Parts: sequence; structure tokens; C-alpha cells
Amino acid sequence: MHFNSSRLYSIPLRYHIFFWLTYFLFNTFRWGIYFNDYGYSFKTNLLGFPIHMTLCYLNILLFMPYLVYRKKYLLYVIAVLVSIFIMVMVKFNLTYLLINHNVWPEGPQTINELTLNYTIDMMIGELYVITFVTAIKLTLDFMKEQRRVTDLEKSQLETELLFLKSQISPHFLFNTLNNIYSLSVEKSNKTPKIVLKLSELMRYMLYDTKNKRQSLESEILCIQNYLDLERIRNDERLEINMSISGDIHDKEIAPIILLTFIENAFKHGVNKNTGKVVINIGFTVKGDFLHFTISNPQPEFTTLEDNFNVSSGIGIENVKKRLELGYNKNDYTLSFKKKKNIFAVKLVIKVA
Repeated sequence: MHFNSSRLYSIPLRYHIFFWLTYFLFNTFRWGIYFNDYGYSFKTNLLGFPIHMTLCYLNILLFMPYLVYRKKYLLYVIAVLVSIFIMVMVKFNLTYLLINHNVWPEGPQTINELTLNYTIDMMIGELYVITFVTAIKLTLDFMKEQRRVTDLEKSQLETELLFLKSQISPHFLFNTLNNIYSLSVEKSNKTPKIVLKLSELMRYMLYDTKNKRQSLESEILCIQNYLDLERIRNDERLEINMSISGDIHDKEIAPIILLTFIENAFKHGVNKNTGKVVINIGFTVKGDFLHFTISNPQPEFTTLEDNFNVSSGIGIENVKKRLELGYNKNDYTLSFKKKKNIFAVKLVIKVA
């Protein structure tokens, strides 16, 4: 994971001010109790905090981005220690000149010159402040990075879903245009009706399927329009039995996810059969779930897998992928069955 130091500026300035002001007041109060001298504590913290802040922002803005993130760890340790040592020197001299010749009143002895004990103790104190502030910064950056990764994954899923949905429309349009072409060649008077139905379907698919969920009523209406197109094209040889039970109002489903099963039934059940063909479709709402079933005849020489092989890889595999991306595992079950040359699909899906 890579953190960009410029993200510091994504934190509003008022939060920086609030943090340092709170920290300053806390430290002044703490050392004021220790010395029993709040005036002295205020002056020493007023001198020390610009040094704390300088070291912290040097670490966050310069040392970490240009040394740690570039894996120059030895240089980073040297840079931090040198900068802390320089700041301790500055603090010692300013304290001696501006506040008190005893620069370390809390120490074990009076200190009026730079000693090793004083230097080490002050460096450890500054290192503590740097570590504390840097930990806050890294935590905030980590949270932002996690949110960015989550947003990116969500965006990728939405893009993939849009891609899968975009595959459906051209495939459906291709089939329907073939139907129109066949009727126009025959100079059939059914052509205007099928063009009108196609117009209604395309309007729905272009403008009403952009959301993650669409009303179940609208989806069923879309399917009814599609079935009307097939009835016009196939005339008497096609029998469609469609039943709807349960309360379909105020229910939602992923757009045009059921249409793939309908198309698949006609591709393998109607186009590959001669004579009368029966398609059975059922919509049953039970509680929060829709029980969708569709069955179609299948030629004797075909297998269960043959009913999956939709041209251009679009069809059953497409809808299975959309279900995986758009629903939790517990929100749907999908099953297929072939019995006595009848291919059946059952989808139980959450529509609440």
C-alpha cells in the first residue's frame, strides 16, 4: 500500500489547529500540576510545541514519503535522529536564554549546560511525540486507503454489471431484428405490430434499466412485450402459458435478468423444434422471494448442457455472473433440470 503525503492536506486546517491546541492545553495543565507553576508550564510548552510540530510535519511530509516509502530505511533513521538532535539543541538554547538557566527542572539535577542525559531524555520525548502524531496520520491514511479500495471494488463491480447488461440488449435486438426481417421478406401485415412492440421494449431497456433494481411489475411487462413479439412471429404453432400469483406490487429485481431465460427458452425450445411448441412460465411471489419457473421442449438429441450454449457466450453464463455480482449468496438459488425432453429453469430470488 502506498500513501501519498499530500493527503495531509485533505484533512481540513481546523482539525490540525484543534489537535495541537488540545494537545498544548493538556500538556500545559499536566506539567502545571507537576511544577505547581502554570505560568512556567505555559512558557515552556509555548516554546516546545513549535519544535514538536516542526519535527512531526518534517516526518510526515518529507522523511516518510521520500525515505520510508522508497525503502531508504537507514537514511530515514539517520534523518529522524539528526533532526531531533538539532531541535533538542535549539530547545536547550532557547530555554536557557528565554525562560530559565535550569533547563531541566524535572530532571535529577540542575542542568545549565548540554549533557548526554539531558540530550537522550529530550530526544526520547520528541520521538514519543513524533510517533504519536505519525500513528494518527497513518491510521487516517489507512482508513482512507481502505475506503478508496472499497469504492474502487464497488466501481469495478458496477462497471462489470453494466457490461453484462449491455451484452443483453444487442443480443436481444439481434434476434428481434431477425424476426422483423423474416416478416418483411414475407410482406406480412404483422410487421408494423412487431416494430411497435420492439420500440416499446427498446425504450424500456435503454431508459428504465439503469438502476440496480427495477420494479417487478415493469420486468413482467417487458417480458409480456417480448412474448407478444414471439406470438406474432410464430403464430398458431406457439402456445405460451404464463401464470402470476402472489403480490407483485412494491417488489424489485435486477433489470432484465429474467429475460435471458425467456430468450433461451425460445432459442432452444422454439427455434429448434417443428410443430406445436408449449412454453410454460410462472411467477409466484412468496414473502420476500419470487419463484420464477420456465420450461420448454428440447429436441431428443440435445443434452442439458446444449441448452446453455447461447451464441457469443451470452445467456445463462451471463445471468449467473450477474446474480453473483448483484446478489448475496443467500438471496437466490438457480437450478436447471431436464426430464422427458423438457428443459426447466427455476430461479428463487429475493425481491423485497
